[in-house]
Amino acid sequence: MRILFLFIFAIFGFNAEAQTPSPTPDTEPDFIVPARPTVSNPAQFQRPGILQLEVGYDANFNARDSFKNQQDVPLALRFAVNRRVLIEVDTDSPYSLKDPGGVTETGAGDTQLGIQAVLLPENESRPGVAVAYYIKLPTADETKGLGTGRVDHNFIGLVSKTVGKTTLDFNAIYLLAGKTSSKGHASSGQAAFAVTQNLTKKFGVQGEISGSSRNDRQPGMMFGLGVVTYQINRRTVIDGGLRFGLTQDAPRVGIVAGVTFGIAGFYKKHH
Repeated sequence: MRILFLFIFAIFGFNAEAQTPSPTPDTEPDFIVPARPTVSNPAQFQRPGILQLEVGYDANFNARDSFKNQQDVPLALRFAVNRRVLIEVDTDSPYSLKDPGGVTETGAGDTQLGIQAVLLPENESRPGVAVAYYIKLPTADETKGLGTGRVDHNFIGLVSKTVGKTTLDFNAIYLLAGKTSSKGHASSGQAAFAVTQNLTKKFGVQGEISGSSRNDRQPGMMFGLGVVTYQINRRTVIDGGLRFGLTQDAPRVGIVAGVTFGIAGFYKKHH
């Protein structure tokens, strides 16, 4: 937890000194900016003061020696403190896992706490650049095989750029995962690259390639994702699509579906 406190202190210290110009209509953030269902997150986020709720359904099938199917309900709360800082809490509960032997276990999933800071806001000549830190709290039942029972640390660099109706998001992740084979942590790298294309004012499509290197007992994997999105109004976006395993240890196929809400605005004016 000491790492998290130091990271929060550094970000809020940076933010207090940074002078952000007053937003103009051209640079005004959207009311909501969905981060789901891709692995990568955008470098910039929703309007300051907006509490964003993301909830969905996620299922993966036939992961070689790991499981027959895995299902959970990912839920995330993302709050934009201001134009530079976002805080987040998310969980994957309820969580269900059917092992290769056909035994199914169900229970709570793990919980993540995170904070993200925008270092360079996006403009016409450069992408948006941000950093983030997430800590995984082992709230899933280790004895049921629903989690590792260890604390993980994620350090993330985020880059995003919108050109016309196309948005590119790239995330590079350094993971320190608690070992299950011994004491201490094992390090690994992860990366995700997503392309979002607005087809109309309401409909959009997303494609993503993501992957991770081996970490302790967890093999390296690579995935492809295809998603269709529909914006009901400025407060609500729904999504649905398929995930495909691109390496032999990855689940062969997965289903994603969900919705993003802007459920509350806490600031009367720009913060």
